Amino acid sequence: MDFRSFQLCPVLQKNIIDAGYREPTPIQQATIPLVLEGKDVLGCAQTGTGKTAAFGLPILQRLHDMPSRKPDARVIRCLILSPTRELALQTYENLEIYGKGMGLRCCVVFGGVSQGNQVEALHRGADIVVACPGRLLDLMGQGMVRLDWVQIFVLDEADRMLDMGFIHDVRRVIHALPEQRQNLLFSATMPPEVENLALDLLTDPENVKVDPVTSTVEAIDQCLYYVDKANKKHLLAKLLQDESLESALVFSRTKHGVDRIVRDLKRAGIEAVGIHGDKSQNARQTALNRFKSGECRIMVATDIAARGIDIAGLSHVINYDMPNEPEAYIHRIGRTGRAGRAGKSISFCCIDEVKQLGQVEKLIGKRLREEKSEWPMEVFTPSEPKPREPRPSRIDRNGNPVEKKKPVPAAIRKPESRQSDNRKAENRRSESRRPDRLGVPVQRTAGAKPHRHHRRKPSQGNR
Repeated sequence: MDFRSFQLCPVLQKNIIDAGYREPTPIQQATIPLVLEGKDVLGCAQTGTGKTAAFGLPILQRLHDMPSRKPDARVIRCLILSPTRELALQTYENLEIYGKGMGLRCCVVFGGVSQGNQVEALHRGADIVVACPGRLLDLMGQGMVRLDWVQIFVLDEADRMLDMGFIHDVRRVIHALPEQRQNLLFSATMPPEVENLALDLLTDPENVKVDPVTSTVEAIDQCLYYVDKANKKHLLAKLLQDESLESALVFSRTKHGVDRIVRDLKRAGIEAVGIHGDKSQNARQTALNRFKSGECRIMVATDIAARGIDIAGLSHVINYDMPNEPEAYIHRIGRTGRAGRAGKSISFCCIDEVKQLGQVEKLIGKRLREEKSEWPMEVFTPSEPKPREPRPSRIDRNGNPVEKKKPVPAAIRKPESRQSDNRKAENRRSESRRPDRLGVPVQRTAGAKPHRHHRRKPSQGNR
C-alpha cells in the first residue's frame, strides 16, 4: 500500500514523495481515509509512528476541496492545538512541507516571543493555525483571533496537554468553536482523563489504536547502567567520547540538572546545548536547530523534548535521570528509532531511582539489559530526603528582617486593654443617646439606622 491509494491531489502526492515518504505507517493507513470522509477520530499510537502526517495530509486535502464558510475572506478554517512550542513549530513546518503549492496559508502561534509577527501573519489570513493554548487565548482576549469559521479542530498530544495543566484552557478554546465541525484527538497514551475529554469533544468517533499504549519500538536497543549519582557525569562523558555515537539526546529530570550536565560536559571538553522551560523561546529554538543540523551532536533536555519532536537520524537517547512517571520513559526513547530506523537507549540508575526503574520495567513488560562500567554502584543506602527550606523572612527598607507579630488571644490580654474596650463601649452608648436636631433623644439599636424627625411643611391652607 502506498499514498496513491488515498486518492490525494497530485500536488500533495508530489510533496509527500519529496518529503521522503514511501509507505504509510499503520496509524496513517487507518486514519487518513476516516479524516477524508469527515468523521471524528480518536487516534492512539506510540510516539514516532507519524501521527502528524496522519492528520495533516487529509486536512490539507479536505481544505483544498472544501469551500470556506466565509468565501469573501480568508478565515481560520482549521485549528491545531499543541502542548509545547517546539511541537507546535514542528507541526507548522511539516504542514508547510506537505502543503507547498496548494495555496493554503498556515501560521503558528505560541508564547515566549513577541506577538507582533504572529499577529501580522493572522491579519494576512491563515487557513490553518497551529497554536499553544496560552498565547491563543491571549490573542482571543485582545480580539486578534476569531474561531467562528473553524471547520476542523485537532487536539494533538492530548495526554501531555492534560499533564501540563492545560485542560481548562482547552475547554475555553473548545467553547469558542462553532458547534458544526470535525474533531480529531490524537494521543500517545489514553488515560481516563483523555477518554473523558474525548467523550465531551467527539461525536460518534472512530477509534484508531494501532499499537499498545505500553509498547516500545522494537528497533530500539535498551540497556541499563547501575551507577552512583556522583559518578553519573563521569560515565556520561565516557560514553559520549565514543566515536560510534553519532548524536545523543540526554534527559534530565530537572531544569537545574540540565544546566549542570551541560557545564560538566563542557569541563570534559564535550560541547552540548541544553533546553528547558526557563530558557527563552529564541534560545530553545537556536539550540534545537543546532542539534538538528548536526552542528552540535549532544543536546540535554527535560521532558519538554520527550513529546512529538522529530530529530532525523538520532542514534542515542540517554536517561541521565530515571523519569518520575514510567510513561515518560516510552516518550523519551521514542525520539530515536523513528520511521523504522535503529536506535539505542541507555539509562542510568542510582540507588534512589530503583523504584522508578521497577515501574518502567513493569510498564514495558521486560527487564532492561544490564551493562558494566568503570563506576559500578557502591552506595546501597538511599539518601535521606532533603528538609523543606523555610520561607524567606520579610525585610524592611534597611534590609533588616521583620518579625511577624503573632496575635494575642483575648483571654490573656492585659487589664488595661479590657478597660480601654469598656471605655469605647461606653462612648458608643453615650453617642447613641445624643439628641437630634429637634432636641429629642434618639435611642439607637445595634444594626438599625438612626431615625430622624423631620418638621412637616405647613400646608398652603395654614399660611
